[in-house]
Amino acid sequence: MSEAIANMLKEERRFAPPAGLAAHANVDAAAYEQAKADRLGFWATQARRLSWSKEPTETLDWSNPPFAKWFADGKLNAAYNCVDRHVEAGNGERVAIHFEGEPGDSRTLTYADLQKEVSRAANALLELGVKAGDRVAIYLPMIPETVVAMLACARVGAPHSVVFGGFSGDALAARIQDADARVVITADGGYRKGGASALKPAVDEALTKPGTEEVRNVLVVRRTGQEDISWTEGRDVWWHDVVDRQPDEHTPQSFDAEHPLFILYTSGTTGKPKGILHTTGGYLTQVAYTHHAVFDLKPESDVFWCTADVGWVTGHSYIVYGPLANGATEVLYEGTPDTPHKGRWWEIVEKYGVTLLYAAPTAIRASMKWGDDIPAKFDLSSLRVLGSVGEPINPEAWVWYRHHIGGNRTPVVDTWWQTETGGIMISPLPGVTETKPGSAQVAMPGISATVVDDEANEVPNGSGGYLVLTEPWPSMLRTVWGDDQRFIDTYWSRFEGRYFAGDGAKKDEDGDIWLLGRVDDVMLVSGHNISTTEVESALVSHPSVAEAAVVGATDPQTTQAICAFVILRGDAAEAEGLTEELRAHVAKQLGPIAKPKQILPVAELPKTRSGKIMRRLLRDVAEQRTLGDVSTLTDASVMDLIQAKLPGAASED
Repeated sequence: MSEAIANMLKEERRFAPPAGLAAHANVDAAAYEQAKADRLGFWATQARRLSWSKEPTETLDWSNPPFAKWFADGKLNAAYNCVDRHVEAGNGERVAIHFEGEPGDSRTLTYADLQKEVSRAANALLELGVKAGDRVAIYLPMIPETVVAMLACARVGAPHSVVFGGFSGDALAARIQDADARVVITADGGYRKGGASALKPAVDEALTKPGTEEVRNVLVVRRTGQEDISWTEGRDVWWHDVVDRQPDEHTPQSFDAEHPLFILYTSGTTGKPKGILHTTGGYLTQVAYTHHAVFDLKPESDVFWCTADVGWVTGHSYIVYGPLANGATEVLYEGTPDTPHKGRWWEIVEKYGVTLLYAAPTAIRASMKWGDDIPAKFDLSSLRVLGSVGEPINPEAWVWYRHHIGGNRTPVVDTWWQTETGGIMISPLPGVTETKPGSAQVAMPGISATVVDDEANEVPNGSGGYLVLTEPWPSMLRTVWGDDQRFIDTYWSRFEGRYFAGDGAKKDEDGDIWLLGRVDDVMLVSGHNISTTEVESALVSHPSVAEAAVVGATDPQTTQAICAFVILRGDAAEAEGLTEELRAHVAKQLGPIAKPKQILPVAELPKTRSGKIMRRLLRDVAEQRTLGDVSTLTDASVMDLIQAKLPGAASED
């Protein structure tokens, strides 16, 4: 990547760890040196934080790279580690889950409650003929039964494949086919944006597709009470009919550390779905350790809330397996941040006394747009650590988050990781790191990450390139389900012997890492590689802009032209001359080469239900092409509104 990237967007603000937190932090600076001196010994120590029925004597088998085996001769059960051991330790009455439904209903499950529920569900799976190794597809809303179903699968050794509830019947069918699932667990529906949204019809549609004939049963949770769902006798069974009558005791079986725990399909793939396979021992070791370290979890007093959906890896690792393995008390929320009002999240923080919050930059920027006065109405003083996940966070959004949500006292841990990595890989530590707005900063203890150029040479400080991982890590994907060659070709072929994450990154003058987004989101403008993330951050640093999405559009003169779509903050009007002011602002921040050719103020950006901005659709608009598939958008009508604004784009210089 060009020197232009390295010189962009200087960030001088620094925030030291709060003294009180630093004095009692779970992890201190010594962890980095310990891991550097003996990386495998470090991970062996973290593995001992779990309960093993057979302690591993071997840490890593890397005899057949890139296929890793971690703690391979050990045996354990993930559900036992997440539930039973806490009950046995005398913490059965500790709250495991505070559930808050979108309509306002709530439930509280202690660890003792959770043990009984998971045992009943495990017994139900066995009654339905599920055996260790069988795959179970889970297509549920954000309700406690989703967590129970995942843990029940883990308890009996049946790898689960959770499919996000916003996906279509076709997408669900493709995942059922690829995993060869034998049981589907779903619900009549869930609540979203103030209404009941059906789920069972998508399952019925999926099971009409070729390749789904091996599904024996559909286990259906009654959530919304919708009465117009179809029913296939002999295949469809109600959760309350089958699960509720089971014994509430079940003895979990121990499995090899490398026993498959789950398959999770990456979003945005083309063609055959790409099933990311995670196994048990290494994955559980890393998600438990990183949750403990990055959020400084004190399970006796903290209330943790990860706002992600369980259908994505963030929900797997930091709603289910990491927090519960650590005996945490957490919040599980079904709805969206703006239903029934735009202060819903902050109302929940106040209600449950949330201390640790983990959210996506898209939601943070949306809250900025809605106005500072909304979070100010709620008591957020319980919060002590804030986390960010999902994509690079703009420095101004980072500062807003710390100031308006964290009261200028909380560390913000900006985390980088992927479905494929399983757990957090790069992040500040709240009691150690002097944080920088917008930067994930340093690899976690025991993780080896760096930035390289096109020839795989490590770049010096102040330069940009490609983020790579140079050593295997415990929670790494083991393969692409059913396709080892695709695993090699996708992740290990670009730089020999190194895992290429697909993300661009830069190292600042201190050697800290800044993520620049997917390399597909790097624009080539007049011979310069320019990151969409940095142009977006420059735009958001303007007081009138709440959120921005930037794409490169084909241009005969400059190869690509920078096109920006912006949501204005609060009551900011589309004043005459504002787009030119914004273009000049970007040029001042990043240099004239980064000045957008077009800036379009819009009311909303096209987002999937997981909060990701669909930039390929914005490229279609910028290049005035026919729109591609819009089926995964939360609201496809947004694209009509954006297309209607195109003639109003600013002209080029």
